Amino acid sequence: MAACAIRRGLLSTASKYNQHKCTHRILSAIDFNSGLDPKRPQSLCSSCGSSSFQQTRFMSSRNRPEGKILEAVGVFEALKQHGKYETGQLFLHSVFGYRGIVLFPWHARLYDRDVSPATTDSKPDSTGHGSKEVKGKMHTYYQVLIDTRDCPHISQRSQTEAVTFLANHDDSRALYAIPGLDYVSHEDILPYNSTEQVPIQHELFERFLMFNPSRNPPFTARDTLRAWQEKNHPWLELSDVHRETTENIRVTVIPFYMGMREAQNSHVYWWRYCIRLENLGNEVVQLRERHWRIFSLSGTLETVRGRGVVGKEPVLSREQPAFQYSSHVSLQAPSGHMWGTFCFERTDGSHFDVRIPPFSLESNKYDKAPPTGYPL
Repeated sequence: MAACAIRRGLLSTASKYNQHKCTHRILSAIDFNSGLDPKRPQSLCSSCGSSSFQQTRFMSSRNRPEGKILEAVGVFEALKQHGKYETGQLFLHSVFGYRGIVLFPWHARLYDRDVSPATTDSKPDSTGHGSKEVKGKMHTYYQVLIDTRDCPHISQRSQTEAVTFLANHDDSRALYAIPGLDYVSHEDILPYNSTEQVPIQHELFERFLMFNPSRNPPFTARDTLRAWQEKNHPWLELSDVHRETTENIRVTVIPFYMGMREAQNSHVYWWRYCIRLENLGNEVVQLRERHWRIFSLSGTLETVRGRGVVGKEPVLSREQPAFQYSSHVSLQAPSGHMWGTFCFERTDGSHFDVRIPPFSLESNKYDKAPPTGYPL
């Protein structure tokens, strides 16, 4: 694996996470290739060896790129077990390690096929992908800005242009992309605070947020952010999240409806879907192939096979457990659904299939106007 190009961290004194009298210097260094590992508590205090904050990672000096040093970017805050983070909350992504700031929350319905049978209904599954229909559970996701300084260091593990729209002209394949936007699950937020008035570098930061030291968090939404959210609500909102685990590989899918275009006297409906692959085990595996089944309400069933995803065959290991990407699909019908498998290879050369949870492709009942945004 390529060496980490830049690593950054959080530095504080007198940690509130410990009750003993020792004064801690909490130093969490982010490896932008492997991210934070919440399953590995680290001993942070050089005096007493106590673990002040479990979701942290160290950078050893022998792995530090020449000429690079740790930078203090803020102070960790307590995780929110209940409720939600507010607009303006600074955070580190617990998996991909980038710095970001919350724009606004979304309440999505999570369909988790890993839940116990007690939370499912025994109904036929039209995809043939199982005999249980999973009940959804409400879960909080956030629309966030990614610090542009961190984008080059996560590009091999997570796309930084995850939000795309149909462009406002006749070419239905043209896309309008907003770089540096992401959707982050509540449990992936590691909150921190900073005294900097512009702690996140992004072209939209100062257009959307203002510094207000009397508030907590001290960054509040400008009218431009509220107007942008209201106008683009149909294009940004995520309503359903689908998740399933096979042999310690968890697949999460979030579909988004993008709108309809007329082409050759017919209607073409477009969706994008974001997929995250996570290795929850210790075995090193590599994605080799994808196999999609795409069913349209018009009655067609399409099969798509190919090598890797978005031109890559990512390796998932304990050090680099996750990969995230987005793609697009079109149908000549207002609804349909998709499902399939990813083929993974183990280090011994054996292969196994990982199920992609079935998910619906649904269009809204009304045709939306093109999105309103800022030229980037």
